[in-house]
Amino acid sequence: MPAPLFVSRKKEVCIMNKSSDTKPISFAALGRQLFSPLARYLISKCQKIYFRAVESAGHHKRDILVARVESARDSLEEAKEQFQSALDKFSALTYFQGGELEDMYRQLKVEFDYSKAKALAVKDRIAAVQDVAEALFAEWEEELEQYTNRSLRSSSRQKLKLTQQHYGQLISAMRRAEGKIEPVLRVFQDQVLFLKHNLNAKAITSLEHELVAMTVGVAGLISAMERSINRANDFMHSLNGQKALPSS
Repeated sequence: MPAPLFVSRKKEVCIMNKSSDTKPISFAALGRQLFSPLARYLISKCQKIYFRAVESAGHHKRDILVARVESARDSLEEAKEQFQSALDKFSALTYFQGGELEDMYRQLKVEFDYSKAKALAVKDRIAAVQDVAEALFAEWEEELEQYTNRSLRSSSRQKLKLTQQHYGQLISAMRRAEGKIEPVLRVFQDQVLFLKHNLNAKAITSLEHELVAMTVGVAGLISAMERSINRANDFMHSLNGQKALPSS
């Protein structure tokens, strides 16, 4: 039997079977992969139905946005730890003193596969944040016209602009972090493939020259992820009214 539809601070659970994953649905990401205008139209309709169903259970788009930002933040944290782990494994390889190189290759391949999976999770969850944020702001804009009190309308419009500004800072930080993932993955993949095709001591020597470039790439990626994580925390606190966002 499908699980109930609800949103929590720790995890957003969509209509799913017990055995399915609990990733939020990113309708915009799915729509961008489909070229048919009809398909994109249907995806848009499904998104509206989904949000309407969630809101009918008492969870508004603001709640969904907080949950998805939290999920994206956690995904970035997990990816950060995984890429650091992969770099550590790669660094250890350069100190290889003998033994089964094929075992070392398998370990690096596992680290690469884990890193790629974490990268995909980051991409999906950032897209899910963008989905609900765009829906929230569109709804907010429409509802401004429903005010009969000009002062209240003006106050709400100012809050909308401020929230959009803070969201813009958040999504920019997340997209910058996401953009740094692919170059690191490409370097990592090259080294894993090179080791696979050259299981000998000379291959280790060649990989040593790539360690510096990979270290710099991972350091930049982790730094961008940490900034994005901090932005996510600030944004969630702002929406929850716990504290104001920094002006920078």
